[in-house]
Amino acid sequence: MRILLVEDDSSVAAGIEAGLSLHGFIVDSVCTLSHAELALRTSRPSACVLDLSLPDGDGMTLLARWRTRRERLPILVLTARDAVAHRVQALRTGADDYLLKPFDLDELEARLHALIRRAAGHSADDISHGSLKVSLSAGEVTLSGKPVILSRREFGLLKVMLQHPGHVLTADQLRDNLYGSADRAESNAVNVHIHKLRRKLGSNVIETVRGMGYRLGTSLL
Repeated sequence: MRILLVEDDSSVAAGIEAGLSLHGFIVDSVCTLSHAELALRTSRPSACVLDLSLPDGDGMTLLARWRTRRERLPILVLTARDAVAHRVQALRTGADDYLLKPFDLDELEARLHALIRRAAGHSADDISHGSLKVSLSAGEVTLSGKPVILSRREFGLLKVMLQHPGHVLTADQLRDNLYGSADRAESNAVNVHIHKLRRKLGSNVIETVRGMGYRLGTSLL
């Protein structure tokens, strides 16, 4: 899953990027409102972590602008502003969550998972699809009750498919959720990961929609 991080403190941004990467997130980090606008247009983030005090303006302005445009991206405000009035303003403006600095990385990761789950229509951390069961935060997969070991990329691909049941996702969309801008992905990387998932979970776990992309298999016995 891809996260847009809008944070001007380089040390904080580096820590968040490193911590979230360990949990399988791809983090696009920017430090200004203008760069955030560009990143939203050019990438497909699953959620945004937004600081409020930025060099070219207030993050609250960006939040209001996105909600006025009906951007549905889940947004977690991460800030040192601890007054109740600030929290109320952010939530009323359209923030989905509000976390104060200093913060615990595990809590940030858990909150992001919760936001993305809710946006995808899942209320629980565990997703079941036929005999397949996946714990999103723990990174655990079982098939017919037996554990299955997946690589980080394989798990990331499966997670994206499970969160968009019935949707056809293009190879570019899947690649964007698996690789950061600094990563070099081979042109057939998505096909390779899909092949490995089918080998481990069954040939019908992911369907190929010719000329369009891929979708989660309709049955998994």
